[in-house]
Amino acid sequence: MQEESMANAAKIAEIKGKEFDKKKKSKYCLGEKTIMAIVVTTVVAIGSILQSLSPMGVVFALAQAASYIYSDDYPEHSRELSATQGMASSSSQATTVVNISTNSEPENNPNLDPIMHLPLYKAALKGDWESATRIFEKNSNAATAKIMGSTYALHVAVGTGTANEFVKKLVEKMSPDELAITNGSGLTALTIAAAVGNIDAAKLLVSKNPDLPHIQGMDGGFPLHRAAQSGLKEMLLYLLEVTRADVRHSPYENASGVMLLRQVILAGFYDLAAYLVQRYPKLATLEGYGLESPLCSIAVKPSAFFSSSELTLWDRVIYSCVTVRLVPLTLSLENVPNNSIRGDIENPDNNSQALIWSWFQHFREANFSSVPQVKHIREMKFMHGEALRLVKLLCTEAEGLDPSKAANIFRNPVFVAATHGIPEIVEKIIESFPIAVQFIDNEGRNIFQREVLFRHYKVFNLIYKISHEHKLIIAGNMDNFSNNILHLAGNLAPKDQLNRVSGAALQMQRELQWFKEVEKFVPNIYKDARKNGRKTPRIVFTEEHKELVTEGERWMKDTANSCSVVAALIATVVFAAAITVPGGTNGDSGFPVFTSEKAFVIFAVSDALSLFSSTAAILMFLSILTARYAEDDFLQALPKRLIMGLLTLFISITTMMIAFSTTLYLVFGNNKTWILVSVAASACLLVTLFVYLQFWLLVDMFCSTYGHGIFGKHSEEPLY
Repeated sequence: MQEESMANAAKIAEIKGKEFDKKKKSKYCLGEKTIMAIVVTTVVAIGSILQSLSPMGVVFALAQAASYIYSDDYPEHSRELSATQGMASSSSQATTVVNISTNSEPENNPNLDPIMHLPLYKAALKGDWESATRIFEKNSNAATAKIMGSTYALHVAVGTGTANEFVKKLVEKMSPDELAITNGSGLTALTIAAAVGNIDAAKLLVSKNPDLPHIQGMDGGFPLHRAAQSGLKEMLLYLLEVTRADVRHSPYENASGVMLLRQVILAGFYDLAAYLVQRYPKLATLEGYGLESPLCSIAVKPSAFFSSSELTLWDRVIYSCVTVRLVPLTLSLENVPNNSIRGDIENPDNNSQALIWSWFQHFREANFSSVPQVKHIREMKFMHGEALRLVKLLCTEAEGLDPSKAANIFRNPVFVAATHGIPEIVEKIIESFPIAVQFIDNEGRNIFQREVLFRHYKVFNLIYKISHEHKLIIAGNMDNFSNNILHLAGNLAPKDQLNRVSGAALQMQRELQWFKEVEKFVPNIYKDARKNGRKTPRIVFTEEHKELVTEGERWMKDTANSCSVVAALIATVVFAAAITVPGGTNGDSGFPVFTSEKAFVIFAVSDALSLFSSTAAILMFLSILTARYAEDDFLQALPKRLIMGLLTLFISITTMMIAFSTTLYLVFGNNKTWILVSVAASACLLVTLFVYLQFWLLVDMFCSTYGHGIFGKHSEEPLY
């Protein structure tokens, strides 16, 4: 009796503790819960020991008490209370354990026996409907029961992307409302399908519950947002078709709409982004999103525009030949480059020209569209057109606003685009809102001052298209550090821009070209303006480029040393060849044996050219080694000497190989054509190797020194 009374006392204490916890739970701190846990578990343990429970019984009682103390599920507390009351009327150990661990109403309880969690999870993962059916027969609510902690069988099957037959049967078994259940992360099954691109599962879910696309997650996003984040265009197209705008919390309005448009842009779906702007124009005019606005989102994508494309000469030829036509903005998979290639020549003069042009287009597409490189460039050009159309739509919507609101929308994007060097966006913004040319950033700099600082010459070239009045305003603007635009040109370029030019000497030449070009726009009064009363722009340039001048001198001397050694060797060899002519000389007359041969004349001319050109190369490289290496020498003098040296060295190598080939033919040829062909091919191979390794450096130096340069007006149409 005493043992029975103590056990009852323990259970009563546990019940009272739970009632107290239910009433005061919101006020408990962690320490109070811990104290209550100690008290209750101690009472339960003593009662269990007195009833001669096994050690497992003690552990089970402790676990039950601890789960009670830290549980937030009040209905479960009620069930445990009923079970405990039933337990108090029984003295059987086995009955006590069963009553604690078993639900009073298993047929109505959505929870599943933990033993069945893993089998159901594996069945959903593998798409094994037979195994899942056996579990559903044991528990009719297993389809909506949480498994493995925080997920459901439907979510697991949808996430695999391959168990759609399993999903189909499970969806038939569940009600429309049950399809909207969320896992521990707050995601519905449709959201998971959108994230993994399981279109078939998404169609099954939406066909039974059309409201699923309108359920927001814990982060405020819709399934649409998940598809855009994952970069799944087909899934995004489907969800755009089934997601309505006339719901209470529309994904196309306010923050959700802007977030969707931004994610679509960042995913690179510029045609879908343009469609959203065209259908929901308010998304382009919402304020308060700062650097997360739609225009800012595309302003961080330089790869979407032609100006940032690094194309070779051959790729540029293909790009100019490929024609694309932007199709109307619709929700269709036909909005892709492969189905959008058309002639962009409109209104031909007559029917014959139209017929000829259509035949040429058909021939070109039929024969070259399948070439991988042509296909890639065509898709690139299509993307460039879609991105530019999107920018135009965004700017058109914003320019119709009140000037102060339009200024707020355009301010951040124009600086972001300028920072990333995207002239297309900067130009469209200035065309739509001309006052943007006078915008000032947080450091007091305008657009062109930033371009000079970051060395984005393609955006800087827009300065040629603005009025003289605004050029003076730009030149006279002082930033927060008392720098005018010429001071900024005196700063060293960022590393990523310097590395676009090969060799420290050419990098120094590019820096001088920048300084000289900016100097053309600055009135004389600002050329000698002192930064904080101390440094003129020229002093800033000298101090910032000390190390680059040293590196340029070292690079020039190393190059000159290496090339002069090669030129000296060539001169030695061809001089010796001129003395000891092939075939020797006639003992009687003293003339060469092969004087009458045409090949001998070629040998004599090529050997002489090789000797003279190699000697000239030695002289040019010696002049480089003995130069003074002043700053301005890197602009013209030193590059010209290196160009002449490399050019004469190339000529000497080529003529030396010709002389050597003719010698072999004269001595061993015996008028055999195959020997001539093989020798000539070998000589051409060596010359080609030299061209591949060194000739492009010569081309770069020639273009940067004698070419039109990177600056200048590329269009006669005025910008402002």
